[in-house]
Amino acid sequence: MAEIDPILIATAKEIVLRAGEIQIANFGSALTVTKKGPIDLVTSVDLEVESMFRELIANRFPTHSVIAEELQDERSEVQGKSHRWIFDPIDGTVNFAHGLPFFCASLALEIDGVVSVGAVYDPIRKELFTAELGAGARLNSVPLRVSVTHTLIDSLLCTGFPYDIHQTVQKFIELFGAFLSRAQAVRRFGSAALDLCYVAAGRLDGFWEQGLRQWDTAAGALIVEEAGGRVSGMDGERFQIDAGHIVASNGLIHDEMLRTIGMVAETVRSD
Repeated sequence: MAEIDPILIATAKEIVLRAGEIQIANFGSALTVTKKGPIDLVTSVDLEVESMFRELIANRFPTHSVIAEELQDERSEVQGKSHRWIFDPIDGTVNFAHGLPFFCASLALEIDGVVSVGAVYDPIRKELFTAELGAGARLNSVPLRVSVTHTLIDSLLCTGFPYDIHQTVQKFIELFGAFLSRAQAVRRFGSAALDLCYVAAGRLDGFWEQGLRQWDTAAGALIVEEAGGRVSGMDGERFQIDAGHIVASNGLIHDEMLRTIGMVAETVRSD
């Protein structure tokens, strides 16, 4: 595997740290908030952070393509590019808009179709999670390792719900209940990128969610894998960032998580 250009790694870190500065400068203040859906929010800070990101990449790497959550331009989703940056300016916008201190900026870099760099920054705790393909994961430069919990009953899990939950609530509640009855505890924090980083750091043993986009999972999934964890789709197949669903774990409880998901899916089909 070719060595990743240090400039690319440094750029990923720089962007999420600058994003964190903008987030903190505006956190708790009056925000302009609009809706993309009934419970899907976007703030003026999302737009400011994403504009910063797009301008920096355009100036520094004009041949690279970008995909990000809020804005679209002619360079988004460009096909045939060897480098693609995948960015979420605020993962946890609903938390941010309500003054709840659990959010981050999340950035991944695909090189020739493979996610090779990930950076997630939590400005509240000043925690910078990073990973390079084949080179491990780190938290503020300290190596990360997943937990060693072996069973679901001893595991602390986390999940999230999609923005169309009001229309699909029953199927998500059934799966949530199944895990609640089999795990030590289940949490719902509201930032998939940070949830994945917490699996990588051993704070959580497993995470599952569906209804996600590339910018929600690209960086975090790499960080989990580089910390020794396992990532797949909820169907147990190889994880793909555009599939919209994910299971991430310390690896030891992964099969048990997949069996639980499969059991609930079978029950739903038989009803």
